[in-house]
Amino acid sequence: MPEPKKKIKLQDLPDLLTVREVAEVLRVSPLTIKRWGKRGKLPAIRINSRGDRRYKKEAVLWLLGIQEKE
Repeated sequence: MPEPKKKIKLQDLPDLLTVREVAEVLRVSPLTIKRWGKRGKLPAIRINSRGDRRYKKEAVLWLLGIQEKE
């Protein structure tokens, strides 16, 4: 039997998120996240020599209309 999928809790998210994590939170495809990055809707931070993308948690919450609690 497949393991039940864990629901991502916003407060448990790391400060930098992967394309897949952001896609899961926003319930869109990873390709959409990459497109949004190209358009400037969700700016990506490039890490390592491969240029992997990471996204700031605050930017994702802002997109959702949620402000981080201080």
